[in-house]
Amino acid sequence: MTKPKGFLPPLNSPGYYILLGAIAIFILGPLGGITAAYMNFSLGFFVGGQVLAGILGSVVTYGYGSEGKHGANYMQTMAASVAGLSGMAVLIQAMTWLGLPEPPVWQMVTYFMCIGMFGVGVGMLYTPILVDRMQLSFPSGFAVANILRALTDIRLLRESIAKLGGGTLTGLLSGLAVSIPFSGQLGVALGKFTASGYSASTFGAGMIVGARIGIPAIVVGWIGVTATPWLRTHGYGGDMWLDANAPFRKIGFIVALGMIMGAAAVDMALLAVSAVKTLGQSKPALPSEDWKKTDSRFLWSWIGFWALAIVVMGVGVLHLPALFVILAIALAFVFLMVNGISLGISDSNPISSAFVLTVFILAAVGLKDPVTGLLCATILLISTSVGGDMQQDRSTGWRLGTNRAIQFRYQVIGIAMGAVMSVVLARLFMKAYPVLAINQLAHPNTPGAEKWQSAMTYKFVGALDSLTHPSPKVMVALGLGIGLGLLIEVLRKLIKHNGGFKAWVARSRAGYFTDLALDCVFLPSPYAASFGGFVEFGTSAWFGIGGIFSSLVQTWQSRSAQKRAAGQEDLPDDMSTMSLVGGGLIAGDSLAALGLGIYGLLQTVIK
Repeated sequence: MTKPKGFLPPLNSPGYYILLGAIAIFILGPLGGITAAYMNFSLGFFVGGQVLAGILGSVVTYGYGSEGKHGANYMQTMAASVAGLSGMAVLIQAMTWLGLPEPPVWQMVTYFMCIGMFGVGVGMLYTPILVDRMQLSFPSGFAVANILRALTDIRLLRESIAKLGGGTLTGLLSGLAVSIPFSGQLGVALGKFTASGYSASTFGAGMIVGARIGIPAIVVGWIGVTATPWLRTHGYGGDMWLDANAPFRKIGFIVALGMIMGAAAVDMALLAVSAVKTLGQSKPALPSEDWKKTDSRFLWSWIGFWALAIVVMGVGVLHLPALFVILAIALAFVFLMVNGISLGISDSNPISSAFVLTVFILAAVGLKDPVTGLLCATILLISTSVGGDMQQDRSTGWRLGTNRAIQFRYQVIGIAMGAVMSVVLARLFMKAYPVLAINQLAHPNTPGAEKWQSAMTYKFVGALDSLTHPSPKVMVALGLGIGLGLLIEVLRKLIKHNGGFKAWVARSRAGYFTDLALDCVFLPSPYAASFGGFVEFGTSAWFGIGGIFSSLVQTWQSRSAQKRAAGQEDLPDDMSTMSLVGGGLIAGDSLAALGLGIYGLLQTVIK
């Protein structure tokens, strides 16, 4: 044991591990969990909490010097597990939209926990292949490793905390301002501003992703607004594309979903080829250090136990058909490898694609009931989410030399906490904001839904309804989306991977702006463009404005900043001012929504 600075317990002592776990499970995890659940309810995607937890955790471990990076890694691992599973609160919302009677809390917590534990086990089982042997890059894992190394510098740590804190305070005040009813002209102005689709979390999310992701959402949203009148007066097979007052996203999300599936088909085919090549060229195994060892017999026992637990919960308690549950468990082994390769190469974990493709497969073998499809596909959604986090966290630990067995223990504790929080947060948010419990597909113009787009729920419920109760216009829209996604992604790969084009972009302003125009307007990534089909135009606009603002500021900063001293490393993008402030805006806005919701519930109880 090494004596640290101050009153901290000795390094690697029982008190040390208890301190890390307590802070992660009671402070960092709930903060990330609330943020993830709120983002999924308000937008339909969430930003992982690794960076936030890594920075805040580094405050605690700074007194341990360079060895503190391992403690911070343990904390961000646990906190990210809590956040990732808390974001699955939208599955409870989807059940409500589908008319499923609210299951007892213990059933949902146990079911989610069993799936999460199973996903962690399979993710860990694949770690020696994806991380050690194939040595995939896992860009976010690499960024977190660099962040934890860099934060041993007290100046950098203070700057990061200040940026996060400033963004969080701004998001908190903004969330309170647009949610509290004010009287007079101020109240009218704030009401109109909120109705435009603004929220601090939407703007902050745009700041994190930048213009190349944000502008395509505006473009697709604008196309939807322009096409809506035509869609309301024209149809297919005697059925109008849109009802008289329906928004574009009621049919647009089907096209957007198809675009993701088409693009994913291209990427998965290329990933399969790349994986075969990488596996064949992988480096010979090095002598296994103690921190890298995994017990395969223990893992197989762990996986078998939790797979059996899923079957018991799914078939015996939730009364799902055994065939569908077992098939979903088998598909999880496939998707955790495929999604792990995707995350390792492209930093994208296509959990929605895994969900939808699972529903397709289940429908092919006889699925008719949307609720059954949701509960079975939940196995894929949760396991690919937490399994991908597991692999990414192991890549961070691989770079830092963090003990893999200890990291595993922190992660499974986080899964247990996340399972509880996912159900608790779902109930809390839906009771505090009743609009969340209203099926926006059936009631598209619900007052107050502007702030609660719930795009992930909208996607899942719409896909389940469309696949289990198909209609001609929906299948045509899905086919159109798949075709567009395939075509756009193939063209993007051919153009952007061309050596001559890449050289032209690198050496000339004309090439740079051509590449920017392709990414933003003419051939945007289907993954980015699809967001405009899942949400209202106002939300797309503010998301894109946040991205434009962030990119402009970063461009100005890069031009005005002095050249770095020779040999000084660049900081990862995750630690840029815009990224940290954007993350703070999201955290602050989510805390405002949670606080106001709890206050409203207490007022109701008192009355």
